[in-house]
Amino acid sequence: MSKRDYYEVLGVDKNASDKDIKKGFKRMAMKHHPDRNPDDKVAEGKFKEANEAYEVLSDAQKKAAYDQYGHAGVDGSAGAGGFGGGGAAFSDVFGDMFGDIFGGGGGHSSRQRGADLRYTMELDLEQAVRGVNKEIRIPTQVECKTCDGSGAKPGTSAKSCGTCNGVGQVRMQQGFFSVQQTCPQCHGKGKVISDPCRSCHGGGRVQEYKTLSVKIPSGVDTGDRIRLTGEGEVGANGGPAGDLYVQVSVRQHAIFERDGKHLYCEVPIAFTDAALGGEIDVPTLDGRVKLKIPEGAQSGKMFRLRGKGVTQVRGGGQGDLMCKIAIETPVNLSKQQKDLLREFQETMDEGKHKHSPKKSSWFEGVKSFFEDM
Repeated sequence: MSKRDYYEVLGVDKNASDKDIKKGFKRMAMKHHPDRNPDDKVAEGKFKEANEAYEVLSDAQKKAAYDQYGHAGVDGSAGAGGFGGGGAAFSDVFGDMFGDIFGGGGGHSSRQRGADLRYTMELDLEQAVRGVNKEIRIPTQVECKTCDGSGAKPGTSAKSCGTCNGVGQVRMQQGFFSVQQTCPQCHGKGKVISDPCRSCHGGGRVQEYKTLSVKIPSGVDTGDRIRLTGEGEVGANGGPAGDLYVQVSVRQHAIFERDGKHLYCEVPIAFTDAALGGEIDVPTLDGRVKLKIPEGAQSGKMFRLRGKGVTQVRGGGQGDLMCKIAIETPVNLSKQQKDLLREFQETMDEGKHKHSPKKSSWFEGVKSFFEDM
């Protein structure tokens, strides 16, 4: 049976770069891998076919011979579907492939990214609305100065791991193929420490506190996060540092409640102001403003002060301040005040429903309800 074209097997064209050839093999090998296709002879055959194609095309000398003479130029040099003779390039991609399948991280680097940190910052409503610069002090892992991050006691050094010979990876045979895994002895570092540093106990890192200045933009709200790149824990073995996430939490305000870009507040007023109308002072985040109360205003009526709300951090225009009036019943009245109110009530009774339309209609409804029973 004639062999298929190696470029066709890997799904790449004849002008493909080494990188594209490697990607093509990785894609086909993962698709037809026996572990993903148990008891599937067709998939097993395509897996071996892809292996054979990559063994030739990843080797510059074999690839040149194949490009010039076809299969005849490499007959006997390819593994006929086996796993031999692939060279370093094949080992690298094979390790990468198993890393993807089994989560083994098929590379040889022991550098590890540092952990991300989270800090909850409490803000007053005014600070959240206007923005603020704040300093925070956070615990973090930094490189040990005693051993310069090596983890070994000063004057000594880490030794090459005898299990993996300093590679950080070991190969485990599983059936007809091998799997590359992190070395269980050195945990991928490639070195072991026999005499650890007393300051970091061999970890190469110690905990310290650092002070950072954080710029909080105007308009943030509870739940917003600010990312400080590289301000997390330092990475192991020279790896990159993690990030710091500042989580915003806005304290409850004594006057205002916030809902997105709008602010809400309840404004108590005397019943005389509600009855006669007038102007009252109401607070905003920018100072006091005058609010005009119309004659005969009822408790619960909402007034909108445009542009006195919040400009959100993500934009969308400035919100409004919604003022809900609450008519306050007077307390601790003197005898004179009570007499005046009784006199006032008598004049109110003369007008009946004229002065209290809602009260009159409500009693009419109650009366009708009992008559229908």
